[in-house]
Amino acid sequence: MIEKIKQLLAEVPSLSAQTDEQLEALRLKYLSKKGLINQLMADFRNVAADQKREVGVYINQLKDALQSRFNDLKAELATTEEDHSHLDLTRTPYPIALGTRHPLSVVKQEIIDIFARMGFSLADGPEVEDDWHVFGSMNFAEDHPARDMQDTFFIEAHPDVILRTHTSSVQSRVMEHTKPPIRVICPGRVYRNEAISARAHCFFHQVEGLYIDKDVSFTDLKQVLLTFAREMFGPDTQIRLRPSYFPFTEPSAEMDISCNICGGEGCGFCKHTGWVEILGCGMVDPAVLEANGIDSTIYKGYAFGMGVERITNLKYQVKDLRLFSENDVRFLDQFMAAH
Repeated sequence: MIEKIKQLLAEVPSLSAQTDEQLEALRLKYLSKKGLINQLMADFRNVAADQKREVGVYINQLKDALQSRFNDLKAELATTEEDHSHLDLTRTPYPIALGTRHPLSVVKQEIIDIFARMGFSLADGPEVEDDWHVFGSMNFAEDHPARDMQDTFFIEAHPDVILRTHTSSVQSRVMEHTKPPIRVICPGRVYRNEAISARAHCFFHQVEGLYIDKDVSFTDLKQVLLTFAREMFGPDTQIRLRPSYFPFTEPSAEMDISCNICGGEGCGFCKHTGWVEILGCGMVDPAVLEANGIDSTIYKGYAFGMGVERITNLKYQVKDLRLFSENDVRFLDQFMAAH
């Protein structure tokens, strides 16, 4: 019996438990009423009288060793369970509130959807561009002020690599690789070296459109823009076109819509004119067509461009452009129902 107890004493340090269930199994096996210690105590009655003292000492040593090992394993498990190092205390607490799309994303998608229903497909291009696609192919003179570093962010010089100032560069790339007819819209972020204020930012978003085919007229452009205005701002919206100048279109125009705040009656928002400017447009200059490999004696086209922030301002009456990029949740939560 003594040899059996000595063998059990040698096994005690190697006992282990990785879970509470394994620890309970050890307790039941060794320390419970039907466990090994109680069985040894029952067998102790049959030990010879001259051996009882020695056997009793070994049984108590085994019992103490098992109890100590059990307590150590229990403490180890408790320490493991209380280790919260895997928790990210900066994580948003549950329940996580549902978010919403950014107002610029909502309006941009609405613009895309309107023109998609009129047959325009989507085109995209790089934001870091070369001078040719941003300016040269768009009929900008070499001394045009837009090419100056005060108006444009330059990445490299000679050859000039810049952040695109308009998504017309996408139109240029489409014309280079696509034969007419072409009917595309080009949404994207653009950059201009401007002072940041409530009405201007160094980056903003545009949606430009281009249609090139045979027998395209200014009348086609006007009807497309009227349809867009009424889809975006309501069926009673009126438009007017004012002569303007752009290097890439001729003739060119600025388009106003009847103020959707006062219905054209005149208010502070429209400076009491009844009209609000929303985009520029015109017939594609033949020089642009030729520069991009399209025969201007056969094809004509029109183009237009609008700022997404401008449309969003009008639609939701946001008076400060900086709010769109400040990530203020209090501002963004106002558009929870916009989508």
